[in-house]
Amino acid sequence: MLSLVDELLAEQQTLQTPVARFSFQHDNDTIETPALEPVYRDLIPLSQPGPGEQYAFEVDLDACSGCKACVAGCHSLNGLDEEETWRDIGHLVGGSEALPFQQTVTSACHHCADPGCLNGCPVLAYEKDPITGIVRHLDDQCIGCSYCILKCPYDVPKFSERLGIVRKCDMCQGRLAEGEAPACVQACPTQAISIVKVSIDLSGSRPTTDTSAFLPGAPDPATTQPTTRYVSKRALPANLHAADLAAPKAQHAHWPLVLLLSLTQAGYGLSLAASFTLRFDPILAYTALALSTVGLAAAGAHLGRPLRAWRIFLGLRRSWLSREAVIMGGWFPLLGAAIILPRWPQLLSPLPTTIGLLVLDGLPIAAAVTGAIALFCSAMIYIDTPRQFWRAPATFTRMGGTILVGALLPVAPLVAAIALAAKLVFESNQQRADTPSGKLLRTVLRPAFRLRNLLGISALALLVTYWVTNEVALIALGAIAWLAGEIVERYLYFRAVDSAKMPGVAAS
Repeated sequence: MLSLVDELLAEQQTLQTPVARFSFQHDNDTIETPALEPVYRDLIPLSQPGPGEQYAFEVDLDACSGCKACVAGCHSLNGLDEEETWRDIGHLVGGSEALPFQQTVTSACHHCADPGCLNGCPVLAYEKDPITGIVRHLDDQCIGCSYCILKCPYDVPKFSERLGIVRKCDMCQGRLAEGEAPACVQACPTQAISIVKVSIDLSGSRPTTDTSAFLPGAPDPATTQPTTRYVSKRALPANLHAADLAAPKAQHAHWPLVLLLSLTQAGYGLSLAASFTLRFDPILAYTALALSTVGLAAAGAHLGRPLRAWRIFLGLRRSWLSREAVIMGGWFPLLGAAIILPRWPQLLSPLPTTIGLLVLDGLPIAAAVTGAIALFCSAMIYIDTPRQFWRAPATFTRMGGTILVGALLPVAPLVAAIALAAKLVFESNQQRADTPSGKLLRTVLRPAFRLRNLLGISALALLVTYWVTNEVALIALGAIAWLAGEIVERYLYFRAVDSAKMPGVAAS
C-alpha cells in the first residue's frame, strides 16, 4: 500500500505546469541551457529599466486562451472584493462570413506614458514611479471622487464601495522589486503574459511611446500613450472590433453630480436675471441661492470619503475637478453676499458709505464672473475625458443652454422658450445619431428620454401661454417643468455616455 508521501510524489510527477515542466527538463536534460528556450523563457526582465525605459505588460495573443487564470490570480493575491477585478478578459471578432475570426484578450492597467488617471486626479492620489514607470494609486490620498474612472479610456480604476476609494493594478510592484513575477504573469498556464521593458520618449511636451503594438479594436492609444504590447505571429484581420461593440451599456447615473450640475447652472442663470434686472426680485434671488445651495450640498454625496475633500486643491495645476471645486467654493459666498446684502444693507454699516455702495455694486459682477469661470470648469471636467458624447459642442450646448434659459425665463419668457426649443432639437439630433449613445437613447433609455421631452414641451407650452395671457402662475409652473426636465436631461447626459473600456465579451 502506497503511503501518502508516495502518492503526492507520484502526483507531482504528472503535473504539467510550466514550473513542473522546467524542473523536469532541468533535472533530466543534459543539453545546453540556450536550447531550453522552447521550454521556458524569462517572464520578467532581469534588470531594472534604464533611462528612457519603463516596465510594461506584453501579451502573446497566440497563447492567450481566455481561461481567466490571470483574473483569478490577481484577485486572490491582491485580496480584492468579490465583484472587484483589476484584470479582465474580452473578445475581438472579425474576419469574413466564410472565415470568421475570434481572439481572446486579457487586459489590465496599461501603465501609460501619459496617464489620464494621474493627470485628472484632484488630490494627487496617483504617482508614476520614476524608475519602473509603474502608475500607482495611493489609497490613503484618495477621496473616492471617481474622476480617474472617467479620465481613463480603458476602464482600469475600479471603485470599491466597501472602502469608498478607487483601486487599480500596480503590476504587483512589491513582487517585481523582489524578482518575482506579478500574480497574473505567474498564474497564466500558457505564459501569454510577461513583463518587458519599453522605451519612453521624454523629449516632447508630453511623454510618448510606440503604440503600434497596442490592441486593434481598443480605444485610441494616442490619448494616454499605453505601454502594453499585444503581439501575434498571425496576420490579424483588418476589421477586428470588440465583440460587445454593438451592445452598449448604460453608465452610472451619478445622481449627486446630476443635481450639482443641473441645480448650480439653473441657479446661476436665475441669479443673473435677479442681479441685472431693473427690478430686484427677492423671491427669484433666494430661489437661485437655494438651488445653488442644494446642488453644492449634493456634490459631497458623490465622494467615497467626503471628510478628506479638503485636499481637493492639491491638483489645481492640472485637474479641472480641482479648479471647479476651488473656484466654485469662491463663487458661492459671493453669490450669497450679492443676494443677501441688498436686502440687509445694515450689515455694511461699519464700512464708509462710499465703500459700502461699491461693495453692493461690485458683488453681483464678481459673483457673475466667478460663477461663469466655475461653470466653465464644470463643463471642462467632462470635455477633458475621451468620450464622444461629452465633446465640447454637445457639453457647452447642454450646460450653456440651461444657464441661458434660466437667465431669460424670468425676464423674457418667449425668448427663453425659443432657446429651450433649440436645446430640445439638439438633444433629439443626438438621439437619432448612429452612435452608441444614440442607440442607448433609442432603446434602454428611451422612457427617460420621452420624459425629458414631455417636461421640456410642457415648459414650452406654459411659457408661450404666459406670454399670451400674462398669468404669473403659468411662468412659475413653466419654470418647475423646465427645471425637472433639465434634471432628467443631465441624468441622460451621464447614463448615455459612451463607455470607454477595453473589448468585452458579447452578450449571450
